[in-house]
Amino acid sequence: MEAGHGGPIPLDALGPRGSHRTRNRLTVPDVTGSPVAELSLVPRLFVQRSLAALRKAPPLDADELSAVLARAGEAFATGTVGGVPADAYRHRVSRVTGLPVSVVHKATEHIAHCAREVFHTVECARPRGTVGHWQDPLTRRGTGIWTRRGDVFAVHAAGNHPGVHALWLEALALGYRTAVRPSSREPFTPQRLVAALREAGVGDDRLVLLPTDHTVADDIISGADLSLVYGGDPVVTKYRSDPTVLTQGPGRSKILLCAGEDPAAALETIVASVSEEAGTACVNTTAVLVDGDPAPVAEALAERLAALPSLPPEDDKAVLPVRPVAGARALEKHLLEHTGGGTIRLGGDGIVEELGDGSAVLRPAVIRLDRADAPQAGMELPFPCVWVAPWAPADGIAPLTNTLVLTVFGGDEALIERLIAEPSIRNIHLGDRPTHWMAPGVPHDGHLAEFLMRSKGIVRSATAGPWREG
Repeated sequence: MEAGHGGPIPLDALGPRGSHRTRNRLTVPDVTGSPVAELSLVPRLFVQRSLAALRKAPPLDADELSAVLARAGEAFATGTVGGVPADAYRHRVSRVTGLPVSVVHKATEHIAHCAREVFHTVECARPRGTVGHWQDPLTRRGTGIWTRRGDVFAVHAAGNHPGVHALWLEALALGYRTAVRPSSREPFTPQRLVAALREAGVGDDRLVLLPTDHTVADDIISGADLSLVYGGDPVVTKYRSDPTVLTQGPGRSKILLCAGEDPAAALETIVASVSEEAGTACVNTTAVLVDGDPAPVAEALAERLAALPSLPPEDDKAVLPVRPVAGARALEKHLLEHTGGGTIRLGGDGIVEELGDGSAVLRPAVIRLDRADAPQAGMELPFPCVWVAPWAPADGIAPLTNTLVLTVFGGDEALIERLIAEPSIRNIHLGDRPTHWMAPGVPHDGHLAEFLMRSKGIVRSATAGPWREG
């Protein structure tokens, strides 16, 4: 039931015994402030009992699970799940998050594709010197076996983009029983994906959706063996020393344009890296560094981004994010107060364009900086905002560090070797691959399986029992 036709729709928790509706509920508004849904928030005891049920449940057989995940991904992206057609789901997500509906559509297709390819993805992470099962013939002479570090995996999900939910499917494929705490900003995607997986055959006691308030959130992490947590710098700092928690924080992705490269030839890739996904993802470009004069690059980039239309998020031609006016104005104020003397090539008159219904489009911003190590180059904002700065080989690679994705145009072998060896640069794209490019099997921030699994030595004598012959 849609808002405005009987009131906000109920979004239930999905516990080990099925759907659960609570008295304590959180209203989820759209970009105009109108209520769209009421999210049931479960108490601490419900969390504890749910995690206990996950711990008791055996994992599904891998062969069976492969078909289940593919079936669930298809239903999630194109079918009706829990009585909600795919088009209605995408419309809700767009109206609540302000993401263009085309971005939501692309994200649902990505999740379905990842569901189909998940076993290929986790296999890409398995060390070549290990086997996947103790009955493999190689265990007769001694080898490594790839095994889970635990049984229960928890996710504190992000709400900035639906695509983040493709990642935790890998935990299911590896046999983890999984608890997902949805973001209160966008609970529709995880609720739909968990429901689709259950309808396809994942048992209720193997996968749960646990919406909670902040006072209960840490109980999910403490009750799981391993956890994945999304958030900003404070979240990363909070869990940095906890070996059972993997954090996914700001991306601060960058593009380096080396000497001798034609900026005009790179412009399409730069524009796409900044503006695709409505500029809201951790893989969107935050800074462009230019070996030479950055002014022409900033000018050309500003001209292209200025032409993007301002439209409501549910419009098929929308490409920019939308927020409630108050939130949009707060972001605008934050940006203009932190330019630090940079030359604003786009957005100097403001980045907010009101739509007349209480919502506003976040327009792009391009700011030219005077040095590569300017702190503003690391300021990541949830719309197409890019900092353009000069860089020279004498600056070294320090301005390029702490980067989720770095796209490099040109550069000699020595520079590329240094960038690949730098631990804080997690992905390198050489040439015209935009920073938002991703594919199943290619690590995002490392393979999730590197965190979930470990290699254990194993050897069997001929008298130890049957073994597989294939």
